[in-house]
Amino acid sequence: MIDNKIVVGITQGDINGIGYEVIIKTLSDSRINDLCIPVIYGSPKVAAYHRKAINFRNFTFNQIKDIGEVNSKRSNIINCMDDDVRVELGKSTEIGGEGSIRSLEAAVADLKNNKIDVLITSPINKQNVKSDTFQFPGHTEFLASSFNSSEVLMLLVSDLMRVGVVTGHIPISEVSKSISQELIVKKLRILNNSLIKDFGIRKPRIAVLGLNPHAGDGGVLGKEEQETIIPAINKANEEDILALGPYSSDGFFGSEGFMSFDAILAMYHDQGLIPFKALSFESGVNFTAGLPIVRTSPAHGTAYGITGQGEASETSFRNALFLALDIFKNRQTYANLTKNPLKVSKQE
Repeated sequence: MIDNKIVVGITQGDINGIGYEVIIKTLSDSRINDLCIPVIYGSPKVAAYHRKAINFRNFTFNQIKDIGEVNSKRSNIINCMDDDVRVELGKSTEIGGEGSIRSLEAAVADLKNNKIDVLITSPINKQNVKSDTFQFPGHTEFLASSFNSSEVLMLLVSDLMRVGVVTGHIPISEVSKSISQELIVKKLRILNNSLIKDFGIRKPRIAVLGLNPHAGDGGVLGKEEQETIIPAINKANEEDILALGPYSSDGFFGSEGFMSFDAILAMYHDQGLIPFKALSFESGVNFTAGLPIVRTSPAHGTAYGITGQGEASETSFRNALFLALDIFKNRQTYANLTKNPLKVSKQE
């Protein structure tokens, strides 16, 4: 922290997407500078290009070389790119992918060295970031590797719900064989721990979805529920994790059953993300639970189709910023409450 403010590192994402637009729209509200110190890892030239494209001429970044030069009352930007960088709005380009990774690696380096307190990642294109030196399918996997965290969970967060997934970015054909009792219990542990430490929920209630239609319908439509998911729920309950289910996904979301739970664990990516984005697309936030650091991201992608037109909503990015600040504070509170627990003496 600097001047008692949380230092927020923000990656630029794909320079040809809407990342800069939602960043600029969010940070143009000067009240943000009362809450934190934003530091963009990107390019002043690219930022100026986007600022002009969406006609935000009265907003500027404070250009710095490193965190040591940060202005605690301004939104700052550190240059991570060559001056001859070319912006091609709405296009997937090699330089767009390269810029995404340069920004991410610079921000993570400062995060590891405690120069920034939390990280917000802007949307990247999972195709153009792939290279000989970057073989990760997304931010989550890269950050898990960077911080030696084998047990992480993609958690989508909104005012309506929190949704985690057992399996993430894998083909649907591999989902069934990838799900195991051990993996489900591991994800439930991460989710339960995050709800307590990151969200301040004392005794979380977690809904577990089935894999098959109608949660297998008693084994008629699949055996995974009886053989894998229910034993995993029972194991979690034995560990004092309040997990319930398995629930049939269609009826669960259709009847608004999700409103009775603190979080939901889906079996695969689209099972959890389709209902989440249908109900919370503009406001949702992607949070990586299980990391030793705080990382959030807007729940949308690069949105090439509307780049540079001033049409992108900043709501998801702004919520990602607020959630990162809240989780950072919640972790501090939890650490303070648990660092010196009183020893209870036994009465003879």
